[in-house]
Amino acid sequence: MSATPDSLIVRLATTPDEVRAAQRLRYRVFVEELGGDGPLVDHEAKIEADAFDPFFQHLLLIDTAKDEVVGVYRLLTCDAADAAGGFYSESEFDLSALKASGRKLLELGRSCLAPEYRGGTGMFRLWTALAEFVAENEIDILFGVASFHGTNIDQLAPSLSLLHARHLAPADISATAKPYQPMNLLNVAEIDRVAAMKQVPALIKAYLKIGGFVGDGAYIDHQFNTTDVCLILDTERLNPSQAALYRKDRNA
Repeated sequence: MSATPDSLIVRLATTPDEVRAAQRLRYRVFVEELGGDGPLVDHEAKIEADAFDPFFQHLLLIDTAKDEVVGVYRLLTCDAADAAGGFYSESEFDLSALKASGRKLLELGRSCLAPEYRGGTGMFRLWTALAEFVAENEIDILFGVASFHGTNIDQLAPSLSLLHARHLAPADISATAKPYQPMNLLNVAEIDRVAAMKQVPALIKAYLKIGGFVGDGAYIDHQFNTTDVCLILDTERLNPSQAALYRKDRNA
């Protein structure tokens, strides 16, 4: 049975069992599908977890017809990052500019959908709930790691070069990869831009479409078999229609 819009709801996890359901979905996507691994991954229980999970809030897309978690986002506020000893992304990117901006930050991570829910209303439902969270908590900047599958830089060079040329974040809200893998590897005038954009994962393209940026440089994550970029959304620099969603009632 396929999901209908009426059977999908989004809410924050409130129990350890709900967090584990999110971790099971993450295992299905990041470990089984994409070949990732990690020190806290439990292959026997099929759980993808890390040390930051207790500090994140877990936004769940639930198919009520199956009583099953079919999508997830995890959210880390500034206060929670202080309790955790920093943001998750700081293991891959220097966030000094973002942290010094004085703006209210929200880190996003581990976004995924079960395969059978991709291309439908699921991600729209998650994004709508995320926008409500951002508005209610008066978040100024959203950021997080987003991944290309694989670590072959030569294959990814056209896409990375295009992102660097067209979507590089302003210096005052940028993040820099550590260790630093340059993204401006090719002359953009000489690459097939259509083919390069087709190689960009759908989630990254969606963020860029609404006015998002990428940080400076990529991080090669051999453990997760990915090449990561830092995505950054400034609610004051989004496309006007999107900015209204993320900043509703701020000036009321």
